Amino acid sequence: MAGRSIVGTRRLSTGADPRLFYSNSNDDSSSGSNRNPGMSLFGNASSAASPANATQGDTSKDVPVKDGPEDSISDLAFSPMSEHLAVSSWDKKVRIYEIDAQGQSQGKALFEHEGPVLNCAWSKDGSKVFGGGADKAARMLDLGANTTQSQQVAAHDAPIRCIETLQIQGNNMLVTGSWDKTVKYWDLRQAQPAMTVNCQDRVYCMDIKESMLVIGTADRYVNVINLNNPGTFYKTIQSPLKWQTRTVACFADATGYAMGSIEGRCAIQYVEERDQSSNFSFKCHRQNLPNQRDGSNVFSVNAISFHPIHGTFSTAGSDGTFHFWDKDAKHRLKGYPESGGSIPATCFNRNGNIFAYAVSYDWHKGYAHNTPSYPNKIMLHPITGEECKPRPGGKKR
Repeated sequence: MAGRSIVGTRRLSTGADPRLFYSNSNDDSSSGSNRNPGMSLFGNASSAASPANATQGDTSKDVPVKDGPEDSISDLAFSPMSEHLAVSSWDKKVRIYEIDAQGQSQGKALFEHEGPVLNCAWSKDGSKVFGGGADKAARMLDLGANTTQSQQVAAHDAPIRCIETLQIQGNNMLVTGSWDKTVKYWDLRQAQPAMTVNCQDRVYCMDIKESMLVIGTADRYVNVINLNNPGTFYKTIQSPLKWQTRTVACFADATGYAMGSIEGRCAIQYVEERDQSSNFSFKCHRQNLPNQRDGSNVFSVNAISFHPIHGTFSTAGSDGTFHFWDKDAKHRLKGYPESGGSIPATCFNRNGNIFAYAVSYDWHKGYAHNTPSYPNKIMLHPITGEECKPRPGGKKR
């Protein structure tokens, strides 16, 4: 990259100060950092009557985010330090919202790319938001600086599909994965990548937890990198799922990862050889066909998110549903009704008491099916009671 470029940034609400986003103030009205993880969310969601079927979840208390994107939503990411949600979209923008205890949202800032934005992420201290997209660039909005301008901080030879943030030897870094078949590490103080790793094929998905980076590529390759040695693959496999990898997410304890495919299956994979007997896969996001004993419609698993406290996880798919699972008990905790459209992205907040999911066209049927009437929204689901807690007596490793 010859140099960093500046791209114009617009505010979502007049007078919003980016410096508020990572404030350490004890005032609940700003960062929300002192909120009780067990608080009653979204009015009185915790008192909602439980459905007769204990495995059937309730979405009646879910709240939409106001003033959402104007085109399909590609990614969601909560700040690790406060109740702020970053949203990337095919409308070329990354938006940042503040969420209060009633689930009400307020747009705080946005920045623009020169093409559809495919991924977004926060710095570990919550002071910066990043976007990566089809313009082959990663851009950063520094919320701690008195500026409304985003800055280009990375570049590839093809669209950037994935971005994550990390620390290497105490330095804040950005890692980007691209359809140019490379993963690059970026020191935000430098214009050139600190390191480039060549992959077998285009990078489709990526996740990071502690010192583990997992990369899913075309042709079903999955690479694991130990970030203590970031330039080499610690382990490489081909996915046990027979169809294209769509998403990957690291376990909360960083001992392995879950991945989903376009064929309605999810795989649970541990990294170390001693744990390989615990690997398994299962079918999900499928709909039985009426009057056909063995027939079903099969949908892509678009998103997997792990609960930050309980270690359980969610899956969401093109069928418009999401589910919560306990991998150790090999058990589905809750399944939720159809949302009216595909779910391309999900995430939990830092305390695990809000689950955000996007209802938006995921392009699985091509451009012809992206009609003006297709839903395009972000929903906030309050996590209450036993929804995401592991099954009692479930086998632990």
